[in-house]
Amino acid sequence: MHKPVIAKLKSILEQRPISLHVPGHKNNTIGNLQQLDVSMDMTEITGLDDLHHPEGIMQETMENLSKHKDYDAFLLVNGTTSGIMSVIQGFASLSGSYIIARNAHKSVFHGLELANGDATLLPMQLSKQTRQYIGPDLARVDWYARQHKLAILTYPNYYGECFDIASAIQQFKDHNIPILIDEAHGAHFGLPSFPQSTMTMGADYVVQSYHKTLPALTMSSVLYIHKNAPMQAAVRKYLSYFQTSSPSYLMMSSLELAHEFYETYDNKEFRHKREQIIAALHTQGFDVIESDDPLKLVIQAPGYNGYEIQQLFENEAIYVELADELQALLILPLWHENDSYPFDNLVARIRKMQLQQKATYQQSINSVDSEQGYYKAMSINKTKLLNIEEATGYYLAQHIVPYPPGIPIMFQGEKVTENMIELMRYWSTQKTRVEGMKDNKIEVKDE
Repeated sequence: MHKPVIAKLKSILEQRPISLHVPGHKNNTIGNLQQLDVSMDMTEITGLDDLHHPEGIMQETMENLSKHKDYDAFLLVNGTTSGIMSVIQGFASLSGSYIIARNAHKSVFHGLELANGDATLLPMQLSKQTRQYIGPDLARVDWYARQHKLAILTYPNYYGECFDIASAIQQFKDHNIPILIDEAHGAHFGLPSFPQSTMTMGADYVVQSYHKTLPALTMSSVLYIHKNAPMQAAVRKYLSYFQTSSPSYLMMSSLELAHEFYETYDNKEFRHKREQIIAALHTQGFDVIESDDPLKLVIQAPGYNGYEIQQLFENEAIYVELADELQALLILPLWHENDSYPFDNLVARIRKMQLQQKATYQQSINSVDSEQGYYKAMSINKTKLLNIEEATGYYLAQHIVPYPPGIPIMFQGEKVTENMIELMRYWSTQKTRVEGMKDNKIEVKDE
């Protein structure tokens, strides 16, 4: 039997790849996952408790994963997605709409569809450096246009950029709107020299993807619920709906190891090695944007788009997190004493890269909308596939989502315009991975 997934993974490992992407264990070179054993992949036999009715070791572990005295921790083995969807569904029975940032992950929109919910899309501030959404522009929000039952914000953005989230949380509280923070990329927040988690600012729900930046197995996340959060009984109920009835003990064990890593982490190695990497990149002619989150570096180069920069790194078997039209994103390891990350090899490979003199690169497409909008979940039953060149005027039957980072750019039910086709055409020429688009075709409503 041909095993294409195993074969591809082995072929990549044969390149001796270097990870500058998630998960945080960086090909098992950071942290202590070597303590795991496949024989620990068990089921709920006597003594192993039940994630969906924790009374023993599961309850003890969740108490041990505390990061703030005002919050209870809940293990997630179906990723941060399951936590986000559980919170959204937990508020579905209440009247009113949701209010969300435009840079919400696709799981937020999937949750809205399952809850048959509608949402105000917040006007956004744009980063002058990365041209990405940073945070909502709440000064432009009409708070009284409709009743809102839950706010959902992303913090930090996928490029490690932060905004004044404390003020935003306070504004929502002033309007009696509970708030969920998608802190997927902030599981390491609170460590020395890193930003603070929104748990220090009183958010009602905070969900963290431990696996993205801490050394845990992929899909291992934690939902933190404030002890005074509304609707928490309903949210806890839906956690059992959106998570498997056969949770992985390997993933749950990796969360224990990752949290222990977090509690004992010393950032001296990280600071020193980060400076060396930045110096090496500058020496080769790269421009380095240092994000608010020191774990993220945004790389640009004169005359290059992000996809070309990504290819330069992959030519040396260095894999970055993502690329866009302007830049590539590196997610650094949380280097520590006695890790096995191939740091010297990384520096040597960077120094082999040769940037060519090229004309200044001009961004050809502005794909972001920073205005306030409205989203309504809907069911489209009759659809058809169309070539993107023939789709003008039709209505999208599914979201169009460049991945990573997984933020919908075009929404189901939205009317296709020439500008949207231009953007999809560009993605196609750059061979960008786009969910909802395949072989230059998209699914539209068949009228």
